[in-house]
Amino acid sequence: MEIALIAHDGKKADMVQFLNKNKSILLKENIKIIATGTTGGKAEAAGFKVKKMLSGPHGGDAQIAARVAEGKTKMVLFFKDPNSSHPHEPDINMLIRICDVHNVPLATNEATAQLLLLGLDEMK
Repeated sequence: MEIALIAHDGKKADMVQFLNKNKSILLKENIKIIATGTTGGKAEAAGFKVKKMLSGPHGGDAQIAARVAEGKTKMVLFFKDPNSSHPHEPDINMLIRICDVHNVPLATNEATAQLLLLGLDEMK
């Protein structure tokens, strides 16, 4: 299963903590991780193998949306920062819409992401 990781700048540290907390689930051999550029770099530094896309503002959100539409990405964990504005907001909204269209689970905060991973772990 391919899981995409995205975190706004104000949430990157939270994402790394979340990844470390869920390492036993995310390091299983059937899990593949992709991420936007900077988020992917942070995940790699934490010991995860990650296929990095472009950074979000340079099209990474759109690349991940394309993978969702192609049926490759099966879950998106997107730690959004609701207290900041983002110039690539149209790309973010497009990613959310594509996840909805293709019925792909999308977490936009840590609590929802945790529930998705716990559910995934129970399925195995």
